[in-house]
Amino acid sequence: MKRMIYVSASLVIVFILSQLIMSYSLNKIENPSYIVLKDFGDFEVRLYDSMIMANTPLSNNTYEQNANEGFRRVASYIFGQNEREEKIAMTSPVFMEMGNSPSMSFVMPKQYNRQDLPDPTVRDVELVTVKPMRLAVISFSGYANDEKIAAYRKKLMGLMIKNGIKPGNQHYFLGYNAPWQVIGRKNEVAIEIKEETNN
Repeated sequence: MKRMIYVSASLVIVFILSQLIMSYSLNKIENPSYIVLKDFGDFEVRLYDSMIMANTPLSNNTYEQNANEGFRRVASYIFGQNEREEKIAMTSPVFMEMGNSPSMSFVMPKQYNRQDLPDPTVRDVELVTVKPMRLAVISFSGYANDEKIAAYRKKLMGLMIKNGIKPGNQHYFLGYNAPWQVIGRKNEVAIEIKEETNN
């Protein structure tokens, strides 16, 4: 009996330590550059710099059906399925575009220009340069699913309209954690901000 208690306690300690290490490691992973244009408390308006992304198209915009397949496909590029068999550092978050053209993307580390990156050899992955984006962003914790993403998208859209910000057509899920990380999970839903046009 004492042995079982000792083993159980040891496993709990190992689990907690592994989760703390993953949380610490996440803080060391490179994130894309942005500035907060305005913090509304419940959400932020951010201006993201131009980014180079390894991008793969998805068959539809449901998170639960596409997340694993999209992640594996685009991760294979940075793990060496490219013309130089070069490993590229992972960044965070993973961008999942959930609008008219669903896709999943990894942001390339800032040290690279487009010409420095090897071309993908994995099917349905390409390197794209994304122009600067103005996004309204709301955060939530825990594991993500389609219901949560839809609920936070609806909440964010309502907050944008309430504050006089026009939502655009594209929206994104931003995932920051590996599936096996339980403690300290971070997720975001982002909606593009419609640019004002002067006629």
